[in-house]
Amino acid sequence: MDQTKHLAIITAHHPFDKTELSFKQAILAFVQRHDDFYKRTLECGHVTGSAWIINPAHSHALMLHHKKLGHWLQPGGHIEQDSDVLAAALREAREETGIKNMRVVSDAIFDIDIHTIPANCREAEHLHFDIRYLFEISLDTMPVVSDESNDVRWFSLEEIAAINDDTSIQRMILKTIMLRDKAG
Repeated sequence: MDQTKHLAIITAHHPFDKTELSFKQAILAFVQRHDDFYKRTLECGHVTGSAWIINPAHSHALMLHHKKLGHWLQPGGHIEQDSDVLAAALREAREETGIKNMRVVSDAIFDIDIHTIPANCREAEHLHFDIRYLFEISLDTMPVVSDESNDVRWFSLEEIAAINDDTSIQRMILKTIMLRDKAG
C-alpha cells in the first residue's frame, strides 16, 4: 500500500476527542515526511497496527499481558512485508492470540495513538504511530498465549478500565460503549 493511500485512510478518520485529533495530525505529518513510515528501521519511530478485539455484544475485549512492556494491552505490532496497516493489525492479532477467524468490523480506522517505546537491547527509544482497527469474535473463542505475552484473555470493559488506565485504552473503551449503545 502506498503513501497516498495511507494518507487518504488517515485523513478519513474522525477523531473522538482533541487528543486523538492531535495524534491524527501528527501521524499525517509523519507519513508525509517519511516514505518509509512503516519500516522498523526508521529509528525515530514508525507506523504500527493494532487490533481492538471485541465480542458481538460489545461488552468484552481481548487483552494480552505484554512480556516486554509488562502491561495489559490490545494485540498489535510492526508492519512487515508491505505497508498495509490493516493487514499488519490482523496478522498481529492472529499471531498474538492464536485466533484465526476473527471478523474485521470495518476497514476504517477505529483509533489512533502515539506512544513511546522504551529503549531495549535492540532499539533506542522511539515512537509508535499506532493505527488501530476494530475486530470481532465470539466471547467463547479461547485465545492461546504466544511467546510475546505472559497471558491473553477476555476482560469486561469495566475490568479493562481497572487494569489499564492509559488514556488511549480508556478512549477505546468509551468508543466501544458508544457502539454498544448505538446498536442497542
